Amino acid sequence: MAYHPGELAVQQRMGQADTAQRVGRMISPCIPDAAADFLARQPMVVVAAADDAGRLWASQLTGRPGFARALDDRIIEIDARPVPGDPLAEALRSPRHLGMIALQPQLRRRMRVNGTAEPTATGLRVITDQVYSNCPKYISRRNVEQWSESGPVAVRQAGALDTAQQQAISAADAFFIASADPDGNADASHRGGNPGFLQVLSPTHLRWPDYRGNSMFMTLGNIAADPRCGLLVPDWRTGGTLQLTGTAEITWDEAAFTPGAQCAIDFTLTRVVEISGASSLRWSAPELSPANP
Repeated sequence: MAYHPGELAVQQRMGQADTAQRVGRMISPCIPDAAADFLARQPMVVVAAADDAGRLWASQLTGRPGFARALDDRIIEIDARPVPGDPLAEALRSPRHLGMIALQPQLRRRMRVNGTAEPTATGLRVITDQVYSNCPKYISRRNVEQWSESGPVAVRQAGALDTAQQQAISAADAFFIASADPDGNADASHRGGNPGFLQVLSPTHLRWPDYRGNSMFMTLGNIAADPRCGLLVPDWRTGGTLQLTGTAEITWDEAAFTPGAQCAIDFTLTRVVEISGASSLRWSAPELSPANP
């Protein structure tokens, strides 16, 4: 695993350089059989990419299990596109760098993929550069309770969060983050915690704690090298989504930390997109992770 300078700098600051080198050996360009089986069982993946203006976004794709599947050890096909009005709906009609995470909340499992994507007649084809699994920490357990019939999709856009959006973010126990390295290679990751861990400091300023994970610090390393960032906050109960784009900065001041955090991330949003009916999945109430500080 060849880390870029942003990742190396964060690993050194955290005193985890040796651990990162060791853990990085699990990353492969190929899709193991176990990962292919895992992916084929999932009804949801989250993808990260930049739009044509260079803004990073995270988007949710859903379908019946098998809609995302490995065709061979380097190619994943996804029979889904972002819903109309999603910030990546047009962007993913042309080839670009893509990050992807498949999350199985029922068993607190996740799989991450980084590579390049090209459009197909039914969705996306992803050529993998990095494939690896993550630990189960900070994932809230929840189950799919029903598939709702697809209805009209309503889209709202703004330059700041309204009161209801702020309340939804403050109640979240999970979100997904899009980041990119200095060469534009996109990455999608998950962040979880007890409700309130994603703090609203103002209509355009959020903060969240960074808890100890796999010690590779790929998301933090990307932010250290390129502040562009995107967040996806799903409403698991209704199928709605909040998508934010802006810039992020690592805060090393311990006065800003919450208990159990290694550092804090300050996020300044420049655009918010709210989509009702973005997903047909309806999930159960969460069982919060016992790893949450």
